Parts: sequence; C-alpha cells; structure tokens
Amino acid sequence: MTQRSLQLGLSGEAVGRHADEWTAAVSDVTPPAGEIHDLVSRSELDAATGLLPQERPYPSGDEPLAALHL
Repeated sequence: MTQRSLQLGLSGEAVGRHADEWTAAVSDVTPPAGEIHDLVSRSELDAATGLLPQERPYPSGDEPLAALHL
C-alpha cells in the first residue's frame, strides 16, 4: 500500500473533482503513527523506520523541477 500526505489549497471545480474523482482512498493512519511515535520515544529508531511508508520520487522530468529553483 502506498501512503502519501499532501496539503494544498484548491478552489472552484478542482475541489469537487479532487473529492469525487482524484482521491482513490482515505485511510486513518493514527494507529501506526502512534506506534512509530512510541518507538521513537524509546529510541528504537530502526524499528520506527521500518514502519514508515516507502517514499518514491514523483516521475516529473527536469523541466517542472527547474521551475522550483531547488
């Protein structure tokens, strides 16, 4: 399962399309986040890291990234 977190501002038609067409699923990640927090609090960082979702770069090409001035 791929998990992503994204915060953005939408208006107009994009609001409805995001809610009705573009969102594949919404999941409550509170329980695993709590477990990760507990592991980090106990300095069990390897175990906590193992519970994090795998992140992959978004395949965008060079042109859009150049506009970000990273």
